Amino acid sequence: MNVLVIDVGGSHVKLARTGVSESRRFDSGRDLTPARLIEQVHALTSDWEYEVISLGIPGAVGPNGPTAEPGNLGDGWVGFDFQHAFQRPVRIVNDAAMQALGAYDGGRMLFLGLGTGLGSTLIAERVVIPLELGALRDLGGEDHEYMGVRLGKDGLEKSGEPTWQKLATQFIDMLKSAFCADYVVIGGGHAALLDPLPEGVRRGGNDDAFTGGFRLWEEIIEPHDAPASTAFRVVR
Repeated sequence: MNVLVIDVGGSHVKLARTGVSESRRFDSGRDLTPARLIEQVHALTSDWEYEVISLGIPGAVGPNGPTAEPGNLGDGWVGFDFQHAFQRPVRIVNDAAMQALGAYDGGRMLFLGLGTGLGSTLIAERVVIPLELGALRDLGGEDHEYMGVRLGKDGLEKSGEPTWQKLATQFIDMLKSAFCADYVVIGGGHAALLDPLPEGVRRGGNDDAFTGGFRLWEEIIEPHDAPASTAFRVVR
């Protein structure tokens, strides 16, 4: 089965397909609406054959798609019928969750996406839990800004690289302990600025989002749409 992966970020949209080594991209931004996304994807993939689609969105996602309008994109995402627009089955997840799924290597992993904003996901024993750690406030800062702002593009430009690096390192160390994570993976356009890396932290690969998108359609253990188990499970 050929899968088309669409990774929507605050600056770019990246596209990949099963079995094709090249990826393609176009600019994102505050004027990117779902209709514009569909138009651009069709234009750039007219020579690709695919049966299903994985779509990563930079924002909260529920069972029926986006539950809030992404802050760094245009409007119209909530309630948009992507499956009808593409005429193919579509699985939609938070973009950080899709990157985390591609980077996961067992155990309990915390993923942090350092880009336009702050993406976050916890994976514990193959259970993927999207988070919104960017909604935490920096109570030690003068303006009590959200961490999604402090560690995002605007915060980097405002505070400068040395201050941003110090804050990011402290935040990552704190979260690693708070979530009892075996390791932390950082991704996003600003991950390369964190050097040296804190202990127990590694950078994700450039193609993690694509790998995660392909994994969304793997049904090795539990079908994607299977009813959730009613049994409690304690993850150690």
